[in-house]
Amino acid sequence: MGYKTAAFKPIETGVVNVPHDAQLLYKCMLQYNNFDLELEDIVPNRFALPAAPIVAGEVDFAKIDKAYNKLKSQCDILLIEGAGGIKVPISDDFCMFDFIEYFNAKSILVVQSKLGCINDLELNLAYFTPDVWCVNLFDDSFYEISYPYLQKKYKNIFVIQQDLDKIAKNILE
Repeated sequence: MGYKTAAFKPIETGVVNVPHDAQLLYKCMLQYNNFDLELEDIVPNRFALPAAPIVAGEVDFAKIDKAYNKLKSQCDILLIEGAGGIKVPISDDFCMFDFIEYFNAKSILVVQSKLGCINDLELNLAYFTPDVWCVNLFDDSFYEISYPYLQKKYKNIFVIQQDLDKIAKNILE
């Protein structure tokens, strides 16, 4: 759509050497744009233990702020990826959900297309109202198993692989 887009994942756990998610995001970002960034800018907090951040280690918010500001200055749109779900604790009084307010960001809820996505969606929607929600389609049985219910209950069902332009327009409004 012509926007210079960057991606940011403030925290990644389960990182032994190189952060997997940061590498993927970094390669994708450089494929489309010229950024002056390091992996550290994309994922400033990395922990070896594959656990909730509150267990994996102490999150450094100064590193998050520094990386966020550097990324934000180089792009039109900054996608911020959470990890593990909206209620994953980062500290005693901060969870993934709190990043939405922390960054004054709009929210996109992504649910997986596998069995159980109805429950995941309904639990998340009971907790908060995202600006837009969508399905990450990687299981074609979604259209047989979950889609009939979702189509009946909700007007707009966006699928990332098919409706990226509609998702973007909804979030950019």
